[in-house]
Amino acid sequence: MEFYYACARAGIVAVPLNWRLSDRELAYILNHSESIGLMAGEEYLDTAKRLRPELNRVRYYISMDKPIDGMKDYEQLLAESSSEPHQGPRDENALFILMYTGGTTGLPKGVMLSNRNILTAALGCLLAMASGGDKNKDSTLMILPLFHIAFWPVLVMHYIGAKAVLSKKFDLGYVLETIQREKVTHVNMVPTIAAFLLMFKDLDKYDLSSLRSITYAGAPMPFELLMKLKERFPNLELGQGYGLTEAAPTVALLDQFDHNKTETEKDRKRLTSAGREALNCEVRVVNEKGEDVKPGEIGEIIVRGANVMLGYWKNPELTAETLRHGWLHTNDMATVDDESYIYIVDRKHDMIISGGENVYPREVEEIIYKHPAVLECAVVGAPDSVWGEAVKAVVVLKKEQTATEKEIMDLCKKHLAGYKKPKSVEFVESLPKTPIGKILRREIREKYWKGKERKI
Repeated sequence: MEFYYACARAGIVAVPLNWRLSDRELAYILNHSESIGLMAGEEYLDTAKRLRPELNRVRYYISMDKPIDGMKDYEQLLAESSSEPHQGPRDENALFILMYTGGTTGLPKGVMLSNRNILTAALGCLLAMASGGDKNKDSTLMILPLFHIAFWPVLVMHYIGAKAVLSKKFDLGYVLETIQREKVTHVNMVPTIAAFLLMFKDLDKYDLSSLRSITYAGAPMPFELLMKLKERFPNLELGQGYGLTEAAPTVALLDQFDHNKTETEKDRKRLTSAGREALNCEVRVVNEKGEDVKPGEIGEIIVRGANVMLGYWKNPELTAETLRHGWLHTNDMATVDDESYIYIVDRKHDMIISGGENVYPREVEEIIYKHPAVLECAVVGAPDSVWGEAVKAVVVLKKEQTATEKEIMDLCKKHLAGYKKPKSVEFVESLPKTPIGKILRREIREKYWKGKERKI
């Protein structure tokens, strides 16, 4: 966070690196971004050493945690530098961070975000969370990686002069002990972490009385899981955010007031929505003609506001395709209701076309999550000689629990149209995920399409 703030102040562009990427991918990002400096923590010094011969522009190598030959020492650099406030560029629209994000195909693309983009989105989150905030008591525990756009909780707390606790590892025991020790009031997570939290056998051993709110994002929260979370933590304020890196990230919010309404079927259905447009932007759901869809119709989410990216680094064609007529086209498909709540259906590229019918994986996954033995699932399209694509479910079961393919398929048959029901179910030990815990349908799907052409 010191590095991010220093870059914004000095007019330097930050390029955060995902430590889970391969050396080839890291070298690509460093070269493609034309980075001239590389900072590495102690755990990644060997990686930096391996990358060095591949980097054609990097001149400055900085070790963040300890002195090492061939690299500048971070603490020594600070000690040798002036303590006077830097009086460099203060252009709010200047490029601040170049955040590389994976696409459905090809190499990572660099999302250009300005100072104004980041602060606008963070302010939208702050306003949504502002329920009696106290800078002397409030704090967030950052358990998601700081190289991801999900670092907004730190900015929100710093906005009001409150504390951010940064965790360098994710282990539930460590996380719960840190909440207890630091009297943390807020944690942002993804649904996968919430599922693991509720199953943690030592959960009751920790004093979590300081915790007042949990926010979640990165993927929709299955309704059954959300109900279990509310039951286990009845006094917590819950909030959901929907967004994407290109919007820095805030687009829509389902706030604590929405989460507290469960009396009617309409209230409960809204808990499966992404909420309504955030205060920092305008959001529409449009058809292929650019017209707002009517309630129940499916369209693409588009966004306009000061949080929307400047474009993609060195990719004017993709920028022009994504930013059209002043709107960011997200590729996320959704419906709306009569009060403008947005219901994410799926990514355009995740949609399954089986026998000419469109099947949206999330709808099928929601039904599969109703089975008490299911921990995680992903629904993808697998090649089929008759239907083109067949609906396939890939399922992870809870420890020491069982389920059969027939049980899963019968459950779906009971709640879904016949063409949406999985044609097969595969049980696996784990599912591939992003660093923030979002299930990677693309990687799962590629296993079945290897050597075949998928047309969608």
